[in-house]
Amino acid sequence: MHINEPKTISECRDFFLAPATSRQRQYEAMRAYFVNGKTAADAARNFGYTQGTLEVMIHKFRREPSPEFFVTPRPGPRSQPKKDAARMAICELRKQNHSIYEISDALKDQGYPLSPTAVREVLKEEGFASLPRRLDEDIPHRPRPIKMPCADARLLSLAPRTFDTVFGGLFLFVAGLISLDLHALAVAGKLPGSQMIPAEHALRAMLCLKLWSIERRSHVMPHAADEGLALMAGLNCIPKRSFLSEYSSPVGHSQIVNLLAAYHEQSDVGALFKGGSFNLDFHSIPYFGEHSSVEKSWVAMRSRRQKSVLAFLAQDSSGRAFCYSNAVIRKGEEAGEILQFIDFWKRARGTYPGHLVFDCKLTVQKNLAAIDDMGIHFITLRPRNPRLNAENAQLPSSAWRKIELDVPTRKYRFPKVFEQTVLIANREFRQLFIKDLGHDDPTVLLSNDGTATIKALITRYAQRMLIENALSDSVRFFHMNALSSAVGMKVDFDVALMVIASGLYRSLAAKLRGYRDAQARTIFKDIVDIPATVTLTNDDVTVKLHRLAHLPIIVESGLLDTPTKVPWWGNRTLLLKAW
Repeated sequence: MHINEPKTISECRDFFLAPATSRQRQYEAMRAYFVNGKTAADAARNFGYTQGTLEVMIHKFRREPSPEFFVTPRPGPRSQPKKDAARMAICELRKQNHSIYEISDALKDQGYPLSPTAVREVLKEEGFASLPRRLDEDIPHRPRPIKMPCADARLLSLAPRTFDTVFGGLFLFVAGLISLDLHALAVAGKLPGSQMIPAEHALRAMLCLKLWSIERRSHVMPHAADEGLALMAGLNCIPKRSFLSEYSSPVGHSQIVNLLAAYHEQSDVGALFKGGSFNLDFHSIPYFGEHSSVEKSWVAMRSRRQKSVLAFLAQDSSGRAFCYSNAVIRKGEEAGEILQFIDFWKRARGTYPGHLVFDCKLTVQKNLAAIDDMGIHFITLRPRNPRLNAENAQLPSSAWRKIELDVPTRKYRFPKVFEQTVLIANREFRQLFIKDLGHDDPTVLLSNDGTATIKALITRYAQRMLIENALSDSVRFFHMNALSSAVGMKVDFDVALMVIASGLYRSLAAKLRGYRDAQARTIFKDIVDIPATVTLTNDDVTVKLHRLAHLPIIVESGLLDTPTKVPWWGNRTLLLKAW
């Protein structure tokens, strides 16, 4: 057709009915909607839109002050100054067999910063093909990630040398790890191991990561080259995340119970857990995946029910360390977990626990009778219900007795108490109504301890907050809420490691002046998180802790200058010194 020849009527009609450009298509679609009275569905179908897309276009059109459909767009740039200026250099570097990344780095040094993508576009325009895959020796030398060797206890080098480590504070736990006899724990728990990484070394490595508050297994990789962390574990290097993540796969709950039982047989642990009184509680570890086997539980920190792994924890009230855990609890098994703990303690220590303190939702009433049959004293709350509220409202003022709690720092020291005997599960128990404790409704305590005074019962239950504080500390320092897994057994093993690590922290706290009641995160921040210089000789290993504000507390503790023979270092002597 001649350039000046007019279009036919059919061609002109097609121009409006079949728009060629996107802007004209939008114009015709909205004209059909606003002028021709078409519905949004019909107009969208005629011009190739979905109804939702057209409705969004209409919404924007109605709020656009001056819509422009046929304005000639401004032409884009016809040249690329940065590419053109570097084009000659790019071609020369490619002729020397440099990759696009090497060329991009070289151009930055020459003052022509171009991304690897821009370099690839220039090479394509100039007709260069992609480089064939090169051997490592053909690649020009440049900084690249270090390939660490596989962890192998047989390759542990104790050759005389000196190096620095950021994990200097971990060596403060060496005496505690020796007293635990990790080899015996690994044998009792039948933990998996190999010639490269024996079970004892694997357990020690994972305990070191717990003690250093490393959140997830994958976060160990930045520390894989630290010689101090590897030396603590007795390996040539710390195991990689793949090994650490899969280690607990063949470990079952019965093995973990045996591991914890063997843990309680150690002499130092016996001094840590007096066994007089225990705080018991549940903790829901959130799971954010889509695995269908994970059940929903109440997550207190989020105030909602969501998929989570329910863990049961027991804490010794005097030592303030966790002594038992179970993270493989399923729906319907929660109430019986307190009896499982009692059986465990009887097996591990030969006697029943002396005293238990727990919340009202931890077990059911029939189990209270079973605990009473065993001669175990307990204190628990009764859930508030309309019947108890009505009974409390009917009590005359003369029935209440004011007492004074021997806790000078407590805000509410003068509560009012009414005591009575109630029949539950065919047993008579003491029931205390307590008001003026800072709550709107009275607190109702239930106990089978007929000899303890009212003051003692109220004060002891108030100390149950210790396990709440310990759980909060474990969530933040031992990262309990980061143990995300669809397999409860994996979480169960991690929680058991947390139990052992918390005991090591409590043992260390007992030696530090002023830190007996401190939480693990405080001890780590002030004492443990300290670098050191390690010197190996043929006879000993000297760890010089660098200067730290709280170093005098370590000096005063007696941990320094005390020779300690370390079995996994060929019985070389550890000497801790201050710089």
